[in-house]
Amino acid sequence: MKLSFPAFLKPIYVLMSFVLFWTIINLFSYSYVVSPEDKEHQKVFNDHYKVYSVNIPEKLDFAGENVPLEYFDVMESLDRELLVNTYWQSQSLLHIKRANRYFPYIDSILSANKIPVDFKYLCVAESGLMNVVSPSGATGFWQFMKETGIEYGLEINNEVDERYHFKKSTEAACKYLKTAYAKYKNWTLVAASYNMGMSGLEEQLARQKVDNYYDLLLNTETSRYVFRILSIKLIMENSTMFGFNYRPKDLYRNITTHQVKVDSAVTDFADFAKSMNTNYKMLKTFNPWLRQNFLTNKEKKTYFIEIPDQAARKGYLR
Repeated sequence: MKLSFPAFLKPIYVLMSFVLFWTIINLFSYSYVVSPEDKEHQKVFNDHYKVYSVNIPEKLDFAGENVPLEYFDVMESLDRELLVNTYWQSQSLLHIKRANRYFPYIDSILSANKIPVDFKYLCVAESGLMNVVSPSGATGFWQFMKETGIEYGLEINNEVDERYHFKKSTEAACKYLKTAYAKYKNWTLVAASYNMGMSGLEEQLARQKVDNYYDLLLNTETSRYVFRILSIKLIMENSTMFGFNYRPKDLYRNITTHQVKVDSAVTDFADFAKSMNTNYKMLKTFNPWLRQNFLTNKEKKTYFIEIPDQAARKGYLR
């Protein structure tokens, strides 16, 4: 319904409309008023703070397999993960620092099992080289679920959980990777299967009638997964190119330990630690797979417990 106004009210209506319009304009203008100090601060910010796009390499491979960067969807997926990991500076720098301690061991175990060393970057993508636990219960550096960990040879119970055992869980990961490669004959698909499981990946390969990761339409997490690994690889192998600057002394060094064999019960690990000239905190730091402060060991299994060398803790001082 169209409103009509008596002729004598029209000038008042026009005047009120003008006043309202002018009030709104002034409100918006007022909201953008800044002080001279703020203007100077903004100028300094614009002069010194820069956010850059990142370079996409012309060629890239994962485990010796070509990444088809000529496809726009592949290039844009890699670009996304590169930007995320480049500008999440604290996380990526911590990855670089921790890698100095753990990568030599991971490389050695992967190579001994004839697994491409690029899979160390999968470990970074999974856990950031930490013994973390996901909301779904995946645990450790390699993020094993309990059933999968047991399937690939890890002891997991109330007292011992070898998903937290850095070296043993790496060996278990190698068993999984070899099993998956025997199925797919393709390392990129092996990496994707680590995220979504072999059965889930097998179902999508059959459904979509393709035979490689880059042609698959997958759930968001797995669609990003391999590209996240690739971005971590690029940044960690070319860290200064991506703006990360550090000195050798900034990297986390290996802490020397020696092993103590245990084939019987331990009633109190705090007392045990003291008898080894260390403390409970250090014992658990180097043996997070010991989940209690005791070990019943009814089956008289043999375990090797890492004990930090006496001077190792203080010796970390620069």
